[in-house]
Amino acid sequence: MIVRTLDEITGTERDVEAPTWRSRRLVLAKEKVGFSLHDTVLYAGTETRMWYANHIEAVYCIGGQGELVNEETGEKHRLEPGTMYLLDGHEHHVVRAHTDLRTVCVFNPPVTGREVHDENGVYPLITEET
Repeated sequence: MIVRTLDEITGTERDVEAPTWRSRRLVLAKEKVGFSLHDTVLYAGTETRMWYANHIEAVYCIGGQGELVNEETGEKHRLEPGTMYLLDGHEHHVVRAHTDLRTVCVFNPPVTGREVHDENGVYPLITEET
């Protein structure tokens, strides 16, 4: 059994920050459970372009307001507490955070914690040594 708090991982290598977001990785690939789990805040007034070519991501909004744009279709969706979206087709997308937007994210395959978005918004596929 693993029990972990945000306070325990704040300031560690599991606490990853980029110009438009901060992600605290509660579960990573090294736990070997088949997914990773992140508490992520996208900063108010920012826009983040992403494309998970190598991962499936489910996102559940638990705080704040924002907008999700499917760059392939132009479709827009309001993000607010209680909204979930699943990127099951590796969609190119943009998240616009109108306020600080707090989300819970699940990735499959799990991330290792070392990933950063490249110029296309993609996380590379990094695997853990077994």
